[in-house]
Amino acid sequence: MKVMIDGFNLGLDKGTGVATYGRNLSRTVKAMGHEVGVLYGRGKPVKFKDPLLNEIAFFDAAGGTKRRLFEPTRLVLDAALGAFGFPVDAVPPTNAVLIDSMKSVFPAYDELWNSTHLYDHCNRTFNLFNRLGAVSLPGVDIAHWTYPLPVYAKNAANIYTFHDLVPLRLPHTTLDNKRKYLKLCKRLVDTADHIVTVSETSRRDIINLLNADPGKVTNTYQSVSFPPHVFAKTEAQVEEELAGTFNLQYKKYFLFFGAIEPKKNINRILEAYLGSGINTPLVIVGAPGWKNDEELRLLTALNGLPKSAQNKKDRIIRLEYLPFSLLISVIRGAKATFFPSLYEGFGLPVLESMALGTAVLTSNTSSLPEVAGDAACLIDPYDTQAMAEAMRALDANDAWRSGLEAKGREQAKLFSEDAYAQRLQTLYQSVVEKKRKLAR
Repeated sequence: MKVMIDGFNLGLDKGTGVATYGRNLSRTVKAMGHEVGVLYGRGKPVKFKDPLLNEIAFFDAAGGTKRRLFEPTRLVLDAALGAFGFPVDAVPPTNAVLIDSMKSVFPAYDELWNSTHLYDHCNRTFNLFNRLGAVSLPGVDIAHWTYPLPVYAKNAANIYTFHDLVPLRLPHTTLDNKRKYLKLCKRLVDTADHIVTVSETSRRDIINLLNADPGKVTNTYQSVSFPPHVFAKTEAQVEEELAGTFNLQYKKYFLFFGAIEPKKNINRILEAYLGSGINTPLVIVGAPGWKNDEELRLLTALNGLPKSAQNKKDRIIRLEYLPFSLLISVIRGAKATFFPSLYEGFGLPVLESMALGTAVLTSNTSSLPEVAGDAACLIDPYDTQAMAEAMRALDANDAWRSGLEAKGREQAKLFSEDAYAQRLQTLYQSVVEKKRKLAR
């Protein structure tokens, strides 16, 4: 088959969990033997006669990804193109542009396409004209959109991944326009060939909140994959890297990694950690997400404590960004990962930590017990006292923590690439066969 995967989240400046999902999906689909094309919506057109200039324009860091100013004529054009199809340009590879440094954050692909400002135009088309934008991609069997996007591919089976319904379940934690979000989700549930999600928790939400046909919603879970060099690095090498780069001792710090936003429960993590009385440092790796003023104020206040009033400042280390290879080392070197999120459609940091041999403390709510099984310490994410007690136990009980590490590695195998590929293959075949039967 020929499978299109959208580059909406892949094209963002800062990585997201959906971008990680898209990369893993592209690599899995390509490993399954299918042809993969990735459709971006970058702001700089790639319409030069010279293929080299097209490739340069696509990869140019100054590629003009900013939105256009409000233009009345643009609305008319969007209305017309949205119905008949936004133009898509191929980006034929010349192998002149060196992208080795981007491989860890770039999807696997056979073809690249770009449609200038596609996702901005499609959002505007849906908001103003209440219809999905269209693209034409000849030869594509499946268009797998990794997020609820107001766009579809003509003459292809359109599959949309709904990771969760957090804007509807925890509306106070996101900035989405909830009315528009709900309208789009319902439209896609009605018009899509199939809906994919990543946990049974999310599948139930989609069926119950969006009134989706249960036979049209499939949970494929996720997988996590790491480049071979990740496991080629020895513990001694990781230990040296942590000491030399961050002055951290191997297995002598705790870790949180993820966006700094309300649903990640940062404030309660800090409250429980400071109340636990443990001296093992806590490393927080995460860029600011949305509605994070309260979390950032607390982190800033802790960093501003005078030396005489604390040894707490030195116990909490915040790193806003880490390159992929360093983040992997930081996860491997942690005593445990703290991820007591309020709600997750899947909870990739839990799986990533277990796969890398790090013990996990996480929530007993939403999808997280599905991912963690009995291989993690599960607590009520609203109970800071229980969280603090669990932190103390993880800090002091080496045997229990080692047992969680071993169980975690085994639990992670349930979400292997092979298992994920089999679930995807079964789904793709079913959807394409149904589409072809309806066409006949």
